[in-house]
Amino acid sequence: MAEFTMELSDEQKEVRDWLHGFAADVIRPAAAEWDEREETPWPVIQEAAKVGIYSLDFYAQQYFDSTGLGIPMAMEELFWGDAGIALSIVGTGLAAVGVLANGTEEQIGTWIPQMYGDANDVKVAAFCSSEPDAGSDVASMRTRAVYDEAKDEWVLNGTKTWATNGGIANVHVVVAVVDPDLGSKGHASFIVPPNTPGLSQGQKFKKHGIRASHTAEVVLDGVRVPGSCLLGGKEKLDARLARAREKARKGGERVKNAAMATFEASRPAVGAMAVGTARAAYEVALEYAQTREQFGRPIIDNQGVAFQLADMRTSIDAARLLVWRASWMAINGKPFTAAEGSMSKLFASETAKKVTAQAIQILGGNGYTREYPVERMHRDSAIYTIFEGTSEIQRLVIARTLAGMPIR
Repeated sequence: MAEFTMELSDEQKEVRDWLHGFAADVIRPAAAEWDEREETPWPVIQEAAKVGIYSLDFYAQQYFDSTGLGIPMAMEELFWGDAGIALSIVGTGLAAVGVLANGTEEQIGTWIPQMYGDANDVKVAAFCSSEPDAGSDVASMRTRAVYDEAKDEWVLNGTKTWATNGGIANVHVVVAVVDPDLGSKGHASFIVPPNTPGLSQGQKFKKHGIRASHTAEVVLDGVRVPGSCLLGGKEKLDARLARAREKARKGGERVKNAAMATFEASRPAVGAMAVGTARAAYEVALEYAQTREQFGRPIIDNQGVAFQLADMRTSIDAARLLVWRASWMAINGKPFTAAEGSMSKLFASETAKKVTAQAIQILGGNGYTREYPVERMHRDSAIYTIFEGTSEIQRLVIARTLAGMPIR
């Protein structure tokens, strides 16, 4: 088990500086253009693939970093560059985490490489969980997966929404209900291979922020996938469902479902994304306050501005510490006995919204225009309090954990 430390190793610092350079030299110059276009920035993703950032190898190296700091460090630097483009680069990772968390070794080796493609032919993947009537309330999910034993195939029907890369992905990971009587415990995750008949893109959403990231509905109409596409395999699923039924019969609780396992693993990473956006806005505001003069002196000499900057920096550092703690705990198998993963996402997300708003205030009228990036950063920051569990859901998870109540 790695000791918890706030000091990055020399190797980690090299990776951080490399990522920061890519964010500064490639992502930031393209940010405003792709935000306006509201399209997937394929050229930037390809550049990331060429240098090795958008790849299975890089993601795996960070994911299995024994300190747990590889992923949050990478997320912070990329999202410091721009949230929309960074999400296009890392969005495939949520689907990859779904496979890593629930799949067999064979499934991991088969499907994750197909999610990324290569530098000459980049691909993306999508994780499809939310539905029009089932976002935070995963127990209300309606997408069904029915097993056709004669053909050893699963038949999927339903509509997913808010799917990053939905419809344009090479590989879709879809969460569906296999036993409606068990609520959220009756869910399973499935791989939908490329060009599978019956899967189509529905509405593409025009968003307030993270506009360079493709978000759409995914429609599943009689989609048939081989039995081997059930993550973890049918034997494992049958055993899990049997335990859930037995516990339900006895009035017991708590069998973790596949979607919740994926979100649990990814929440500190989302917190790190929020830290990156907050840090970017803070740095713009700090530089502006040091150079902008009013009444013959820099505005940072005014206590009202200086104190805001002090609070911004304090909140950012506190958010990073919560993210790093949760990430270290996760990689070392420490249980989140106080919902530390949700704590990190909650605090970092709320910090990003507050800090970007303060940055606009410090820049005044300039901050409200698109001539300065804090306007875009503020729009982007709103998503952190919404996706992968709203701030309200994080508070619910934390409260129920502290009270010793089951998480549904």
